[in-house]
Amino acid sequence: KYFGRFSPQARANVKTVTMDLNFYYQDIVRACFPNAQIVIDRFHMIQMLTRSFNSLRVQVMKTFDKRSRQYQLLKSPWKLYLKKFDELEKVHPRYNWHYKDCLTQVQLVTEGINTSTTLENSYNLMQSFIQAIETNNTQELKSLITSKDSIGTLMHKTLLTFKYNLKAVLNGAALPDSNGCLEGFNRKIKQIERTAFGYSNFINLLTRIRLEEDLYKENILT
Repeated sequence: KYFGRFSPQARANVKTVTMDLNFYYQDIVRACFPNAQIVIDRFHMIQMLTRSFNSLRVQVMKTFDKRSRQYQLLKSPWKLYLKKFDELEKVHPRYNWHYKDCLTQVQLVTEGINTSTTLENSYNLMQSFIQAIETNNTQELKSLITSKDSIGTLMHKTLLTFKYNLKAVLNGAALPDSNGCLEGFNRKIKQIERTAFGYSNFINLLTRIRLEEDLYKENILT
């Protein structure tokens, strides 16, 4: 109804629409913007992949005894497994009382993923996927999406989703478009609502958003 207010000629001039992997949004885009290319935002692709890997890590972790070294290596430093491998500390080891050893971040992550072949394959795929996104390497991305390695059920479902939306996913890697600004603005609105424990009056919410964004500054100065 909203986009119907614009003329067919104006909607036909839209070249790209950036979104997440919501299937219903794509139907709306195809109906409203016949000439637009769908671009899957890079953030949502990486987020979906890392969530799948993190779920697999928890599954593998729970196969070990809670007092075992493997369990502690996969549990306490879980954030390190989601970082880019190149950003991990390689030189200065640190002692951790959970697994009672002095290891660098690289040693810790390497030993952790070696507890399971499936986990190791999934970690390597995730790291390669992130690097391909950053370097706009669509050929490498396509190869990773069609990978036949043992990577676990959740990661496999994620790759199937990417494969189903292959053209839009490759557009996300090749084109500079992003909906990061919109996502950030939505996050700010949610934070405003959370801080106020909700607004009973919608006008008050709009007023607060405009104040936060300095949209009233010009009127105040004049």
